[in-house]
Amino acid sequence: MRRVLGNTLLWLLSMTACNAGPVTLVRDGVSTYTIVIPAEASKAERDAASVLQRYLALVSGATLPIVSESDLPKGAVAAGPAAAGPSAPGAVSAARGAIFLGKTAAARGAFDFSKIHDDGFFIATRDDALFIAGAHGRSTVYGVYEFLDRYLGCKKYDAGPAVVPAARTVTVDGGVYDLQNPSFSYRQTYYPPSSDPEYLEWHHLHQFEDLWGVWGHSYFKFVPPSTYWAAHPEYYALVDGRRRPTQLCLSNDTVFQLTVAFLKERMARNPDALYWSIAANDDNGYCTCDRCRRADTEEGSPSGSLIRFVNRVAEQFPDKVFTTLAYGYTSKAPLHTAPASNVYVMLSSIDAPRQRPFTLANLDAWARLTPRLMLWDYTTQFTNYAAPFPDYAVLQPNLQYALQHGVRGVFEQGSGETYGDMGVYNSYVQAALLWNPSADVHRLTTDFCNGYYGPAAGSYIAQYLEALSAGLARSGMLLDIYGNPVNEYNSFLTPEAIDALSTLLDKAEAAAGASPAPPRAAQGPPLAAAAAPPANVPYAARVAATRLPLEYTVLQQSRFYGIEPHGYLQPDGQGGYTVRPNWSARVDRFVAACLKAGVKELSEGGLSPAAYAAEWKTIFAHGWEPTKALHTAVTLAHPYVEDYPAKGERTLTDGMPGFNDFSYNWLCFYGVDMGATIDLGTVQPFSHVHMHFLYDPRHWIFLPREVRVETSVDGTHFTSLGVHPYPAPDEDYTLSIVDCAFTGGVSARFIRVTAVVPAALPEWRPSATKKAMICCDEVWVQ
Repeated sequence: MRRVLGNTLLWLLSMTACNAGPVTLVRDGVSTYTIVIPAEASKAERDAASVLQRYLALVSGATLPIVSESDLPKGAVAAGPAAAGPSAPGAVSAARGAIFLGKTAAARGAFDFSKIHDDGFFIATRDDALFIAGAHGRSTVYGVYEFLDRYLGCKKYDAGPAVVPAARTVTVDGGVYDLQNPSFSYRQTYYPPSSDPEYLEWHHLHQFEDLWGVWGHSYFKFVPPSTYWAAHPEYYALVDGRRRPTQLCLSNDTVFQLTVAFLKERMARNPDALYWSIAANDDNGYCTCDRCRRADTEEGSPSGSLIRFVNRVAEQFPDKVFTTLAYGYTSKAPLHTAPASNVYVMLSSIDAPRQRPFTLANLDAWARLTPRLMLWDYTTQFTNYAAPFPDYAVLQPNLQYALQHGVRGVFEQGSGETYGDMGVYNSYVQAALLWNPSADVHRLTTDFCNGYYGPAAGSYIAQYLEALSAGLARSGMLLDIYGNPVNEYNSFLTPEAIDALSTLLDKAEAAAGASPAPPRAAQGPPLAAAAAPPANVPYAARVAATRLPLEYTVLQQSRFYGIEPHGYLQPDGQGGYTVRPNWSARVDRFVAACLKAGVKELSEGGLSPAAYAAEWKTIFAHGWEPTKALHTAVTLAHPYVEDYPAKGERTLTDGMPGFNDFSYNWLCFYGVDMGATIDLGTVQPFSHVHMHFLYDPRHWIFLPREVRVETSVDGTHFTSLGVHPYPAPDEDYTLSIVDCAFTGGVSARFIRVTAVVPAALPEWRPSATKKAMICCDEVWVQ
């Protein structure tokens, strides 16, 4: 019998006159046991009985009856060893042992339920009886799935069918008392497997949709601008002296009344919801009116007016529990006002790097104010779900850190309903660590890799994960949830590293085809699989899906390399460049693999696989544009943004355009002008100069106020080729790439391009901390 370590309490019962021998639930496909539920069983307890009955039948072929404790005839449950049963498989005997589920009278008389907290449970054997019980919610169901997993060897790796071993005899050690209480009362890992209700219960997970009546950023759910802005701008934030529909004015009494009215109505419709979120929108622009500013000044943070407002609302609903977000401008704790006793603070870790265990600067301050803390954590790269994101080594220390600092609930935000790098593995390991942060990660990884990919391929996948993590550690580079695999071309995703990683997956894919299938998938008939294990377990397909991030990296980096080695272009033999002959087919294969693996979007709110294919077709159709400035020297008047270096100065003359992602192939200038002087090397005639600028307001990227192009023979005396002004933009968040062209016959050696950064952000995109950024991809000279 395997023991549960870490925060699980496990000890042997000291009982007199107690049989501590093994408890045989099924022998040779025959059971003399009954599943007993309380006289007034809850739905969860009835569900637990059905689950146990079903899986015991799948394991052994024996179907145990389910009875209410109140319906047990006197003496129906054997006090000692059960009488020998009939020989027919699945039949039951007259004298029976018992499996007691939930708060039966037998369990309450034998065990102390006060030791269970939250949705914990215990698994115990006494005499010839097995007990599985929790005290709250779905906890008895969790206990049954724990029994199936740890004691019977059943496994649930993803949203597909569980793996169930065939065992005609099922025996549990005697003297077991396995009490498990969760480390965190709220536990969610947000990856595709959580779409399966059984997966959630198997791994003791929650979903916010089931617990929250209102979730997340909620201001405009209470006071929507579409309803109130036109007539009542005073309900909204005062920013730079003007009311703007960015956040709410929390000192406005009508805003308070509307919020309370909204919550009353929603609570009446959803009385079972456990939590209600009152939290700022996912944006800046908080209110600075006199009353809000006074509160924030007194509290030393804009969270001051927030907590005062949340407390005021919470006072109206003393029997309800509220949550709010410490995120963005509300991250810093107030100096004085503590959250009310029915208010939880959910702190975001959005700014924490992911290559090392984090420390959260604001967590200690919040912990001094309240013991009711939750964590909103991030375990994917939102800008590139399909990119390698080796944060695997920090999952455990981060959760241990959170627990040590008083956090009681955790939302691990992964790729959501779409595919993400190692999402199934992340979900599996995170679920175990959310229950017990001291769980053995090496054992979990080995179990997952061998079970999900097959015993022959599993070791290669484990090596692949280790190699990715080790490569990141050696590089010393930042792992950012808003990063890009392109920018890792010289760190842990070099072409050489990708080749080595791909070799491991080649071995895994070859081995996967030779891996024996597990004894039975749970969807199969009770005993058929014992004689003929299924041969169609998709081990190789799972390895192929795991390869997607490497292939995505190769494709994305090929746009960066361009005409260089590893780029998607090759010399055409006539002084230009053309698309490599295999590249279009390679994109098609990647897109097909994405669809097979369940990829819905490649980034948060980003391209679908079909749209990604269309983007590549546009790139292929555009071809390569010749330029006399190719690989010429560039001198900059101001530094570019180091966080997005592209190829440095040579970005502007590498022969490659920029695409929709500003983080590569664009040279970015934050709050300063772009002044770039290109040296053609010799005086040359040309008649056309053009470049692209990116417009991406969501990332505070705007067109320049104006662009000037000047030419010179000697690099000292310049003559204007033209000036192109751009008006201040109207509100429009549509990303676009804008061509800026200048014509006129001239002979020159030097070309100076000056792009003037906007002096301020547009009024419709305000920020107290941001400046405008301008981005240019290439300067073509023809």
